[in-house]
Amino acid sequence: MLSTVPAIISSNPMIQSDPFPSLQSAWDCSQLFSNTQSVGPARSGSASIEPNQTQTHSNSGLDESNQKLSIIDERKRRRMISNRESARRSRMRKQNHLENLRNQANRLRIENRDLTNRLRFLLYHCHRVRTDNDRLRSESTVLRQKLADMHQILLFKQLQQFSSAWPCNNVTVMSEQIPPPLII
Repeated sequence: MLSTVPAIISSNPMIQSDPFPSLQSAWDCSQLFSNTQSVGPARSGSASIEPNQTQTHSNSGLDESNQKLSIIDERKRRRMISNRESARRSRMRKQNHLENLRNQANRLRIENRDLTNRLRFLLYHCHRVRTDNDRLRSESTVLRQKLADMHQILLFKQLQQFSSAWPCNNVTVMSEQIPPPLII
């Protein structure tokens, strides 16, 4: 099936002939480009004229148009080179920017990891200090209670000594009614 397609196309007379014959003569630019030089900087007075051509009014117009085309081509070529160089610089800047961002991201990851480790360390020590503080508070409460109990015992002994110095029956009765404090 594919082998028949090229045969059909090549045998078609509409495809073989030029579909726009009237435009070919209107757009024929072969004369414009037959005398052009290779692309290079345009200089005044350096138009190339072949030896077999005569300098007529039409040739000088052609030379001027060739010079204009040469100048335009040179400008396009310079602009194209400038654009390529600008694009290359832009790619390099983008690559440098991406590399800087990668480096910054790595630095920030390392810094984040260090800060996380420091935070864990501080939280651990904070928990330890709170635990020690709670233990010391409970010991303080126990020691205050013991001190208060010892203070009561001393007062009770002073009262007993004081009551033995005064022979009074009421005091002995009172001292017998008060139970001694418990010593822990």
